Amino acid sequence: MSSITEFFLDIDTEWRWPTPDRHRLYLIGSAALMLAERRYDRGTKDGDVFETKEVTPELRARLVEIAGPKSEIYERRRIYIDIVANGVPFLPHAPKWSPLWDISRLLSHFELYVLDVVDVVVSKLKPFRPRDRDDIQAMVDYGHVPHERLVERFRAAVDEWSGDARAEEFLPIVVDNLHRVERDMLVVPETEIEHPRWI
Repeated sequence: MSSITEFFLDIDTEWRWPTPDRHRLYLIGSAALMLAERRYDRGTKDGDVFETKEVTPELRARLVEIAGPKSEIYERRRIYIDIVANGVPFLPHAPKWSPLWDISRLLSHFELYVLDVVDVVVSKLKPFRPRDRDDIQAMVDYGHVPHERLVERFRAAVDEWSGDARAEEFLPIVVDNLHRVERDMLVVPETEIEHPRWI
């Protein structure tokens, strides 16, 4: 069992907070990749949970109390929960999610959903740190990044972010990063991506 799976099992065990329904957690970043592709397991310092309307202030506070950077779970696992605000990751308007039924059936308080691998790859083109590049390369190596689908989801993200005030600063950079992935990892010609007219 992977360290990220054990991390969420620990959260479920420590929950002890009576609620009538199970809470849905939507996972992004490397945690989503490791849970979607079980052959991939690397060290990570956080389990990224996407902020949705279901993550109420009370739920958020309880998650941080149990599994935040000052928690016993962090001391034991060296992984902490990180709630990522909606509007931060570079994603299309309607991110694609898949349920993790095999892990969720082991949990009493949560249902886990993971972001589609290609959508995770698209989101990693914005920060594009060495760890992000390693994650993308691994998903390419496992055959999870079809070029046509990557370009389709990338264009959808560009459309979603084209009206953002920060777009002028970062959209040319993420296009360059897409081209690096195409050229160096997928070994295909670079795709021409149209910037919004005002950039």
